[in-house]
Amino acid sequence: MSKPPTLTLPPGARAYRLKTARGDFAVHDAGEPRAGTALLVPGFTGSKEDFIALLAPLAREGFRVLAVDGRGQYETGGPRELGAYAQDELALDVLAQAEALGGDVHLLGHSLGGLIARAAVLRDAAPFRSLTVMSSGPAAITRLQQERTRMLIEALAVLDMESVWRAMRDLDPPEAADAATDPAVGEFLRRRWLATVPEQLVATGRQLLTEPDRVAELAAVPLPKHVLSGEVDYAWPVPLMDEMARRLDARRTVVAGAEHSPGAERPAETAGALAAFWHGRGASGGAGTGTGTGTGTGTGTGTA
Repeated sequence: MSKPPTLTLPPGARAYRLKTARGDFAVHDAGEPRAGTALLVPGFTGSKEDFIALLAPLAREGFRVLAVDGRGQYETGGPRELGAYAQDELALDVLAQAEALGGDVHLLGHSLGGLIARAAVLRDAAPFRSLTVMSSGPAAITRLQQERTRMLIEALAVLDMESVWRAMRDLDPPEAADAATDPAVGEFLRRRWLATVPEQLVATGRQLLTEPDRVAELAAVPLPKHVLSGEVDYAWPVPLMDEMARRLDARRTVVAGAEHSPGAERPAETAGALAAFWHGRGASGGAGTGTGTGTGTGTGTGTA
């Protein structure tokens, strides 16, 4: 799961609940829309906090940036029924969020959020100015991550969230503990996990296992597209994302030194690449290379 480097909102940012036609969503909101508005959709087990480090640099580039907790994630909440978290339902939520922001939105989805953002664009591209998929691939996650996700789904069927949290920590490699040296971040990760609706995790976990390849459909949508990732990824191999970018005729950015969560691991470089794309600077089309290079496939642990 993504580990934000800080939990402190930058000056001028605020946390509140965005009112939409499909309910209220917890958001972090920063910046003024001098150059446009961006909506950031988090991944599996994630939340708006995964984007905290991107808020200030993107705001300085002239963007209003909203990071959102989706339905059933952390501070948004949601019903205790699987059907509420079908991908079509989550895509409709994203469309409602974009409508509440006035449309003409740069949409970014991280990992699972990339699949949800793609579904929203395929349903209705009109509210969006561009689409960025970050650390998200063309179809289902890798076989190793499928095995881990199935284990999680099975555990959620028989254990409470606290017990599953403890079991996951027991399975973590020793180096994983070093990634959250700030005790406040470690406590936040546990608090976020316990606040996430388990049915949301089961339903979206199944989506990660079964997502079909919809790249050809997306390529037909006349919208600027951007595929961004780290140089190592455990959920979707980096060469697979390279090929997806080629199929989409999308801008391609590989952030050096980052893995599955570039926005948290290398926020300055990631924000720079996003701002350049949203401003229309640099490569204007095709699978252009952005920040850094990398072809690693990744064998790390975690979920999308």
